[in-house]
Amino acid sequence: MTKQILATLLLSAITLTAWAAKPNIIYIMADDLGYGDLGCYGQTKIMTPELDKLAAGGLKFTAHYAGTAVCAPTRCSLMTGLHTGHSYIRANSPGYPDGQTPIPAGTETLGTMMQRAGYKTACIGKWGLGSAHNSGYAVKQGFDLFYGYYDQRRAHNYYTDYLWRNNKKEMLDGKTYSHDLMTAEALKFVEANKNRPFFLYIPYCIPHLKFQVPDLGEYADKPWTKNQKTQAAMITRMDRDIGALARKVKALGLAEKTLIMFTSDHGAHGFAGTQQFFKASGNLRDRKRSMYEGGLRVPLIAYWPGTVKAGGTTSHLSAFWDMMPTLAELGGGKPAARHDGISFAPTLLGKPRAQKQHDYLYWELYERTANRAIRMGKWKGVIPNLYKSKTLELYDLEKDESETTNISAKHPKIVSILEARMTEAHVHNPFWNLQSRGYNLKAASEATGVKYVPRKPRKK
Repeated sequence: MTKQILATLLLSAITLTAWAAKPNIIYIMADDLGYGDLGCYGQTKIMTPELDKLAAGGLKFTAHYAGTAVCAPTRCSLMTGLHTGHSYIRANSPGYPDGQTPIPAGTETLGTMMQRAGYKTACIGKWGLGSAHNSGYAVKQGFDLFYGYYDQRRAHNYYTDYLWRNNKKEMLDGKTYSHDLMTAEALKFVEANKNRPFFLYIPYCIPHLKFQVPDLGEYADKPWTKNQKTQAAMITRMDRDIGALARKVKALGLAEKTLIMFTSDHGAHGFAGTQQFFKASGNLRDRKRSMYEGGLRVPLIAYWPGTVKAGGTTSHLSAFWDMMPTLAELGGGKPAARHDGISFAPTLLGKPRAQKQHDYLYWELYERTANRAIRMGKWKGVIPNLYKSKTLELYDLEKDESETTNISAKHPKIVSILEARMTEAHVHNPFWNLQSRGYNLKAASEATGVKYVPRKPRKK
C-alpha cells in the first residue's frame, strides 16, 4: 500500500471521526405560540403529547426569551446572534417584493457558521428576512436548502398557491395544507442526510393566523368557538408532526447523535379571545408585540438522549442570541462576527458550574409603538411606549412574575442602573428610530438597494 493511499485512508478516518463527534441539530420554532400553550408548561385544554414527551425526556427552560415580540426582528436576532439594540432588523417592515427587509449580503448567520463547521443545512418554513431576489435569499445566507415562505404575509395563508424551493416557485393547487408539505420535506431532508451532520431549522407557521386546519380532530365536538377549536387542532397537528420527526431520527439510529430543540418566535397572539381562553401566556402578562413577559418569554425544550439528562428543568437566563455561540460550541464552529450571546451548552451538558451568565438581556421594538425592556437578574424594566414617556417601570420577577406591581418608586438606584444599561445596549439604526416613528422608508431603500412596494390595504 502506497504512502498516498495510507494518507488518504487516514484523512478519511479523521473526517469520519470528526463527523461522528458533531451532533445533528434540529431546531423547531413555532409562530405565535405562547409560553403556556404546551402541556409541559401548564396547558390543560390543548393536547401536546409529543412535545410533553420530549420535555420529559430532556431539559425544559423556564427563563428563555425570544429575540423580541414580533416575527422578523426575532428571526434576525436568532440568525445573527445580536439582540435588537444591535441588530439590523428591529420591527416588521411594511412591504417588499416577496418578503420583508432583507438582511445584508455577507451577514454571519447560524447557517453560514454551521456550513463552515461541516454541516448540511436547511431552512424549512417561514423565513421573513428577505426574498429569493435580494441579499436576504436564504441560500446566500447559509442554507443549502430553503423550502417554504419568504414573505411573512403570504405565510398567513396555509392554503397557498405556491411555496419557494430555493429561488424557484413550486406551484400548488391552493387546496394543500402547506404545513404538511413542510413536515414531509423535513422528514425527507433527515433521511437524505442521515450519514453526515446536518442542521435543520424548521420555523413552522403554526399557530399564526389564519385559523386554518384540515380537520378539527379531537376538538370537533368541544363546546368551544370554531376559532378555539381550530387553533387547538393546529397546535396538536404540529405536535403530531414533531413526534414523527423524533421517531424518524430514532428509526435511523440517530437519536443519540441528534439534539432536537423546540421553541416559539415570541408570545401568543391575542385574536378571537384564544389567548384568554387557553391562558396561552400562562401566568405571564400580555402577549405578542409587548415587552412584558407574555410577549418575550417562550418555551424551550432540548432533547438529546444520552447527553441531555432526562426530566430536568432549568431557570438559566437565556435568549435567542445565545443560539449562535451554543451551536458553535456543540458543533465545532466559530462565529465569524461579533455577537451578543453566551453559550448555554454547559447547561445542556449538565455542567452548571461552567455556565457563564448574562449581566442583562435587552430588547427594543419599533412597531405601532416604540418600546424597550431589560432583564437583569430578578429585575425587569419596561418602557411600554417611548413616544409618550421614557419613564421605566420596574418589576421584581421573583416575587411578581406576572408584573402586576410597578415598584420603580421604591428602587430608584435599580431604575438608574437599568436605564444606564439600556442606553449602553442601544446602537442607532436609521431604519428604526423615534424620529421616524416607525420604518424609515428612504433610509431602508438606500441601505438595502431594494425598492419598497406599498401593500394593498387589507380588506375589513
